[in-house]
This record gives sequence, structure tokens and C-alpha cells, in this order.
Amino acid sequence: MNISDIARKTGLSGKAIRFYEEKGIITPPERSANGYRHYVGHHIEELTLLRQARQVGFSLEECRELVGMFNDPQRHSADIKARTLRKVQELDRQMAELQQMRQRLLTLAESCPGDDGAACPIIDSLAGCCHQTANPKSVDQ
Repeated sequence: MNISDIARKTGLSGKAIRFYEEKGIITPPERSANGYRHYVGHHIEELTLLRQARQVGFSLEECRELVGMFNDPQRHSADIKARTLRKVQELDRQMAELQQMRQRLLTLAESCPGDDGAACPIIDSLAGCCHQTANPKSVDQ
């Protein structure tokens, strides 16, 4: 199979496939005399694993490890399960952080009059100050 065939079968772009090859994440394909890549069924499996692992939040390095495990006949499912559960914990932490960010933004939005005036508690809070809109008089006056 050529790169357009493998792209069609895996749902990845040719650019993504070449990137994964360049980074050494997938098994290098054989090359024909003219230099064209020749992919086989095993590449479909590796690339499908990569695509789906990325969709559920695994990083590129984590995907490298998963492909390595996929290609290791001595792998232990307990190791893969442990990595998956660590990813779930990481996602839980990220979701909690996002919820905190969301709540802070809602609190900021509630504090803002949202009118045509320049005074904005949101900007003041994010800037860490109490910005004065009027020109302060000099102490010397």
C-alpha cells in the first residue's frame, strides 16, 4: 500500500503518517527502488492505535510507549491497564482545573456591569489591581 492508501484506511493524513514515521513512533515502512514507502497491514494497526490513543488524550510520547507495547509480544496487560488508569487520573485533574477556571470566570462575569462604561472588574481582577478611571490629582495640589 502507498501512503494515500494507508491514509484512507487509518483516517490519518499523509503528513501525520510521515510525522509518526519521522519521529520513530511507527515501524519504518519498506522502501521501493524509487524510494516510495510500502505499507503493510501491521502499519494500519499501529496507525489506528495511534489515532485512537490520541483521540482519548494520550500524548505523543505515551503513544510511542503504547506502540512499543503493541509490538512487544512479552507485554503485560497489567502495564497497559496501569498506564490507562494513570491517564484517567490525569484527565480527572485537568477536568477539576477546568471546572475551577470556569467557576472563576463565572464569578468574574457576575462582578462586571457589562455596560458601556470603561470600569471593568474583570480586567481589574485579572490585572491584580484596582484600576482608577478618573485622573488622580497630584499630592502637590
